Amino acid sequence: MDQSNGYEGIAREFLRYRGDGAKRADGIGVEEVRRWARKLRRGGSVIDVGCGSGFPLTVVLVEEGLEAFGVDAAPSMVAAFRENLPETPVLCAPVLESALFGRKFDGVLSIGLMFLLTVEEQERLIGRFAEILEPGGSVLFTAPARACVWRDAMTGLESVSLGGERYRELLGDAGVVVLDEYEDAGENHYFEARRRAVK
Repeated sequence: MDQSNGYEGIAREFLRYRGDGAKRADGIGVEEVRRWARKLRRGGSVIDVGCGSGFPLTVVLVEEGLEAFGVDAAPSMVAAFRENLPETPVLCAPVLESALFGRKFDGVLSIGLMFLLTVEEQERLIGRFAEILEPGGSVLFTAPARACVWRDAMTGLESVSLGGERYRELLGDAGVVVLDEYEDAGENHYFEARRRAVK
């Protein structure tokens, strides 16, 4: 069973399109991730959930002075990540089954993964975000703002967005509050949220 949501099968094409370090500076999402990363404390820990090859986004975390970690279920992506960012720890495992380094993080980044999961898996993933975030920690993830179902352009597999209202509700129930929402040049919708600090 493919636990990479179809991405191991199209890894070569994906890496050619988005995993090349030479193209990373102007990659979709780079500006948004860099802006978010600069809001975190310097030296803070961040895990990139569904990190792919590490380019063009995990490397932004490293460049911004953060202690970066990665996790991805596609072996080919993880192999490329290890080549691209040899000093950055990475796990090859489905996020919902991974121990995620057995620690908490100041930030969680998840770009292009949420909507590849089933409805139940998305609900569980939001719970995982809350579990691994330090109080006051921040999460940034992408999913369409409206509830919809479509075929992923690269894998051909079904993708599902629960919609902004449901994501905000799930996050709130987990103790994570949405602070901002915005879109990038590729029309990807971002949810930026923070786990409530312990009083």
